[in-house]
Amino acid sequence: MTSSAIAVSGLRKAYGEKAVLAGIDFEVAAGTIFSMLGPNGAGKTTTVNILTTLLTADAGTVRVAGHDVATETKQVRSAIGVTGQFAAVDDLLSGRENLQLMADLKRVRSGDQLVNGLLERFELAESADKLASTYSGGMRRKLDLAMTLVGSPKIIFLDEPTTGLDPRSRRTMWTIVRELVADGTTIFLTTQYLEEADQLADQIVVLNQGHLVAQGTAEELKRQIPGTHVRLRFADVHELDTAARVLPGAAKDEEELALRVPSDGQSRSLRALLDRLDEHTLNAQEFSVHTPDLDDVFLALTERPAPATSAENTEHAKKEAVAR
Repeated sequence: MTSSAIAVSGLRKAYGEKAVLAGIDFEVAAGTIFSMLGPNGAGKTTTVNILTTLLTADAGTVRVAGHDVATETKQVRSAIGVTGQFAAVDDLLSGRENLQLMADLKRVRSGDQLVNGLLERFELAESADKLASTYSGGMRRKLDLAMTLVGSPKIIFLDEPTTGLDPRSRRTMWTIVRELVADGTTIFLTTQYLEEADQLADQIVVLNQGHLVAQGTAEELKRQIPGTHVRLRFADVHELDTAARVLPGAAKDEEELALRVPSDGQSRSLRALLDRLDEHTLNAQEFSVHTPDLDDVFLALTERPAPATSAENTEHAKKEAVAR
């Protein structure tokens, strides 16, 4: 059984009267990529700041790498690496010097060997002795992540790591992230690119107005949103018309000789649909399941009103009682 790298229970944080986090719960399995999505102001940055010991929670428990973030801050910090939205490199130093500085600060043995290895791994060896101020955006992001790896953290927090990068640089970063996970590192990813979460994340949570409104794999989340359907294509109009009569709710596309049948995409539903075709000796030449993409999921979940907190429910009940 996979252990938890991060365990969060009842996490709350408020600024004055505004509840930023309203009691959220989630776990991150060790050696996986976990992605938190949400609109601006949803509470993502607050969550990351609490998990990385930069902010104190109002309530709830948070364990990172097996340590309580409130009482074992030093142990948590020694187990994690953090890469922010903007590359935290020193422009007055070369790439090599930036890495060497991190190795010295963390008192890493064989620092020179580690630095050379990271420069090679991140394809920065040829530019190692150039000032970081001359690096492209992609090179700076790679250097920033390389600096995060000094000290071999068990868990890495990546806050929008590919913001502003061109498609090639983004895919290079994706490859590096996958390699880190293959080596056993746990990645906590926040991103504004839904395709990125779709491509990388083993588990996704959607945060909206301080509440977790959904969690699961990308495919599980897509199935929660209306729009999943089965597309069937037939050999001729007669079969198409017959299938349309026996499959309630199906929409015809006569030009393509195809039917669009609403479905939840699960195996039991698909089996029932195919059995229905067999009962009427109908044969679909093509059969495919289509689901909404993660953009559809994100928009649908974050446009809904957030669930009321217990306090809000209590206050609402009081108002109703007074009204009666």
